[in-house]
Amino acid sequence: MTEQLKLEVRNKKLIENEGFKFKDLNGNGILDPYEDWRLPSSVRAKDLAYRMTIEELCGNMMIKSQRMGLAQEDKEKTSHDGLLDEEVYEDKNIFIGQINHGSTGHIIDKNLRHFILRDNFSEEEIAKWTNAMNEVAESSRLGIPVIIASNSRNENAERTFGMNDAVGVFTTYPSTLGLAAAYLGDKSRNYHPDGDYEYSIFKEFGEIARDEWKYSGLRKGYMYMLDTATDPRWQRFYGTLGEDTELITKAGEDLIEAFQSDNLNSESVALTMKHFPGGGARENGFDPHYKEGKFNVYRTPGSLEKYHLPPFKAAAEKKVSSIMPYYSIPAHDKSAVQNYKGSKIPFEPVGFAFNQYFIQDILRDDMGFKGYINSDSGILDNMAWGMMHLEKQDRAACAVNNGVDLISDTNEVEWIIKAYEEGKISRERLIEANIRLLTEMFDLGLFDDKTYVDPQKAKDFVADEDNKKKAYSAHQRSVVLLKNKDNTLPMKDKAKVHVDFLHKEADKAETFRKEAIEDLKEREDIEIVEDAKEAEYIFVQITPKSGNYFSATPGLLELDLCENKTNKAIDGTQYSETTVANIDKLEEFRKIADENGAKVIISVNSTMPWLLEKAEKNSDALLAHFETFTSAQMDVLSGKFAPTGKLPFTFPKGEEVIAVDEDGICISPNDVPGYDKDKYMPEGMTYAYLDECGNEYKLGFGLDY
Repeated sequence: MTEQLKLEVRNKKLIENEGFKFKDLNGNGILDPYEDWRLPSSVRAKDLAYRMTIEELCGNMMIKSQRMGLAQEDKEKTSHDGLLDEEVYEDKNIFIGQINHGSTGHIIDKNLRHFILRDNFSEEEIAKWTNAMNEVAESSRLGIPVIIASNSRNENAERTFGMNDAVGVFTTYPSTLGLAAAYLGDKSRNYHPDGDYEYSIFKEFGEIARDEWKYSGLRKGYMYMLDTATDPRWQRFYGTLGEDTELITKAGEDLIEAFQSDNLNSESVALTMKHFPGGGARENGFDPHYKEGKFNVYRTPGSLEKYHLPPFKAAAEKKVSSIMPYYSIPAHDKSAVQNYKGSKIPFEPVGFAFNQYFIQDILRDDMGFKGYINSDSGILDNMAWGMMHLEKQDRAACAVNNGVDLISDTNEVEWIIKAYEEGKISRERLIEANIRLLTEMFDLGLFDDKTYVDPQKAKDFVADEDNKKKAYSAHQRSVVLLKNKDNTLPMKDKAKVHVDFLHKEADKAETFRKEAIEDLKEREDIEIVEDAKEAEYIFVQITPKSGNYFSATPGLLELDLCENKTNKAIDGTQYSETTVANIDKLEEFRKIADENGAKVIISVNSTMPWLLEKAEKNSDALLAHFETFTSAQMDVLSGKFAPTGKLPFTFPKGEEVIAVDEDGICISPNDVPGYDKDKYMPEGMTYAYLDECGNEYKLGFGLDY
């Protein structure tokens, strides 16, 4: 029996038909098929798409970052009680130079309905903002609602645009690498909390995040990265799930199930997984956000099919809502012949969003992907690799005709419209793209009972203490014990501990040190001492930083834990890159410890596979963590929680195994995961780091007590 949905309207009216109520979204007083919540989403989407003007069709095919009014300093440039930012201004960034038209301008004048939220306000404020955005959208000709996307918000990290735009509001787990480390540890010890033999940390994490997002009005996740991380210098190694293709595939499946369910529905958060066909095969770490990294290089025969494509095939089979291709071009001249199911892959010299073979032949025809293609940002502008010689309307035509349905982080609708007017894109193709996009919105209930959300419900759910406890457990389980010389750990009870922090930026190092001490000062199992000479244990956390994935460094990114180290770029020019400031302090701590009979414990925030020799040589105990809470690390050090985490990637032995020759060729293949690189190394050379205790820091390694 059909039950009446609970509908809310703020600008339009409700109408009755056959004893049920419906939204009269176009205000014509008639129940049109797209307004009938009893019909299948595909039927409603088709009906609506054919009612849309060219301007409306094209506007719905772009997604744009939208600032909240709460972030606007000049409150006279806001509306809806300060919730919506209405400022018109020129916005120039690495992707594009464009005019921001304000929230109402984007919705009403530009016909945009897809937006990216990057601001970091509370869940209650986000809920109020999404309601205000939809209130404006409801007032439009057809009453098409908005859908708000975001990058991940449930992992701990320093804020980074495009990766961790917002942190610390929702339930906070370790990074995705930390989830992978915990998962491998759970698997190795057959961990089943509460006897749940179907348990997966990815499902637990996804289900909590899903509900926090949907109650806040965020219905689209620009996540997760299914890239197999094979080049250790790639800045976006952080944000991946590591180097284990099997683990990445499993994680992707579990996350889709948690966020979307078997079929997208009104309780789901739709996912955009990225970066097809895998962004990990970088050329010595250079990223395609800049021209130096515009190629995916596959020097190893079979690497693309074996290591990089499987997670995306599984995601397509699990009906992920959308997939994002990367900017990069498959490098023909620099790659070995790559096959897919026995046939040679033609490496067309254009970015993957424009690449017909990868999008149409592999992703759609072979993998059976039915969702929509969401491009990465800037493909019409600064990152149109392989298409830079074309006019913008021609770039738009190539992307859309190749299968791109949604173009990211732009409001320049005029280029799709111009391509249509010049006969380069058909109306039927625009309608096809919109049917895909609108079907997602109908499935999510955005046209019906999920247009508006209850801010109080969002606040109550995010405050759930049980969810916080689950997340904290994940932090504990993410810690990987790499070295424990002479059973340094666990520390003795009531030990005197000196806490320090090393970071590239001195002010951040001091801030984080104070935060760590504040976090630990109430513990009863240790005593914090300010003077390292009074300590029985010197605990040093290191957060290395190297370069910026939005801009090319003069040479290769530095993985060594160094200070002001001079290197040569490929063209021979000198450059200096600091990865960790004050690394000499480790030797000072080592000397103090030796003089006073203390132990040195070093924990490295392993956002990338750093070269660990300097840390390992100066440590009695060495840990890898992944944006893990300091208190959870201390639980492991004190023995309150025995270490269970396992490495989700391999740490390289040293500079010699990632050296790059004058032709730009790395001695270890950039397209092969660390655990398999030994197969391709020169005779007698191995890739993984080996410490003084004989531990090899390879995928799946981790000590226990």
